[in-house]
Amino acid sequence: MFSLLNRNALWVGLLVGLLVPFVGYAVLLMLYEQIEALGWIKPGGFSMDFRQRTTAILAICLNLWPLNLYQKKRFTDSMRGIVFPTGLYVIVWVIYFFGHIFGN
Repeated sequence: MFSLLNRNALWVGLLVGLLVPFVGYAVLLMLYEQIEALGWIKPGGFSMDFRQRTTAILAICLNLWPLNLYQKKRFTDSMRGIVFPTGLYVIVWVIYFFGHIFGN
């Protein structure tokens, strides 16, 4: 798996760009549930969708780590591959939460 991350290919970046936020979202949800079970935070939050919006945008931002890694290695094709799904995730996030963000 780690040898896959050392390749400069568009498809590798696409795969990493799709999987990192997806897995990160699941891990962040599990963390929220564990912290809530410990009683450190209250169920709910500021608004009904606050946790979902915040978790989703944090998961999208997790793509910065592999993007930075590929930038240091100068793997431009892999970087391009990460940018496409990240942009797609951001567009979907804005469309999905448009009413909550802009007060519709």
